[in-house]
This record gives sequence, structure tokens and C-alpha cells, in this order.
Amino acid sequence: LLSSSDDQDSPLILPNVLDIGCGFGGLTIALSALLPDATILGLEIRAKVTEYVRLRIAALRKDHPGEYQNAAVMRSNTMKFMPNLFRKASLDKVFFCFPDPHFKRKNHPRRIISDRLLSEYAYFLKEETGRLYCITDVEDLHQWHVAKCNAHPMFRPLSEEEMKLDPCVATMIVETEEGKKVERAGTSKYYAVYQRLPTATTVSQAHPIHSGNFFLS
Repeated sequence: LLSSSDDQDSPLILPNVLDIGCGFGGLTIALSALLPDATILGLEIRAKVTEYVRLRIAALRKDHPGEYQNAAVMRSNTMKFMPNLFRKASLDKVFFCFPDPHFKRKNHPRRIISDRLLSEYAYFLKEETGRLYCITDVEDLHQWHVAKCNAHPMFRPLSEEEMKLDPCVATMIVETEEGKKVERAGTSKYYAVYQRLPTATTVSQAHPIHSGNFFLS
């Protein structure tokens, strides 16, 4: 996604939409068409799956000249390396689709949405407009997502009406390979969307740590 060092006139192209744990790339590719003015980056920890998505995007570009130029994939462990990859307030949207539920209690700290990681996501999302999307077919994990996000001072949940107005929500529900598998099985999907709050100028009564002082401590 970066400009070539051989072409000094090329602008630096930075992703502003992340599909974290993109799997086989269904959502990454769908978002490329849905958000033509955005730059979509799928992030996947498995090397062979990452290579599959890279080849899939390359094939789509070949078959549809001029299209899918705004999508790419990269192998990375976002839970470890996200601060090395992105700038503050540089992201419009971050998607977490059907993440590993890590059912055992001792493995709950390995879940992709946690108190610590939510603070990182808030740092990278744009104030007021940045959105965090999560979907799963595990109700217990959904409740975990909702509890963690609701408790975090930098996010607010979108209402049902707001989610209906966001076309990315419908795309997230139907376009991932895992979501299609759930659809074929006839089981439920649980999802939520959270918006990055603006930096507050007054102290929140609800949180001793609030959006006005969160990144100052």
C-alpha cells in the first residue's frame, strides 16, 4: 500500500478501513466495491490464507480492470503489532468478523476485543466519525463484546436505526465466508457497532477516566 521508493512523485497511500482477521477476504473484497474512495486493508495472521487473499485480489484486478485497486492484504498479528503499523486518528472503520471466541476462561485475555485493545483501537480511529464493527455467531462472545465496548469511555453504541443507515453493517452480515457458513447452518448472528467519541472538554461524571483525559495519563 505504500508508494514505491523508485517513484518519488507517487503519493503515500495509507489504509483507512481495516478488516482484522480477514480470513479468505470476502468482506475485504466487498468493502472495496462498497467504499470505492476508501483504502481497505485485510489483516490475517495465517500465511497461507494471506497469500490466498492476495492472489484472489490480483485475479479480480485482472478480470475487472480498474477495479479492486483500493484493496490489499497483509500478514500481521494485530494484537501485537498494530501500534507499529498505523497512525493516530487515521482509521475510519475497523471490522472484527467472527473472531476466535477462546471459550476457556483462562484464554479470555486472548480475545481480539478487550479493555487494553479497545484503547488501541480508539487511538487509531478518527474522533467522532470512526466506527468499530463486530459480529459473531457465539452469543456469549457477543455479550463480551457489548460489555467491554459499553464500559469503555471512548465508544458509544450505535442504535438500531443508526445501524440500518450504515450500508457496511448489511455487508458485514452477509459477505464473510464464515457468515455465509452460519447462514447455511441456519444459526444466529450477533453484531454491534460502536462510534469513537470526540475528545471531551468537560469531565464525564460516568467515568473518572473519560474521553477528555484518556490519552493524557
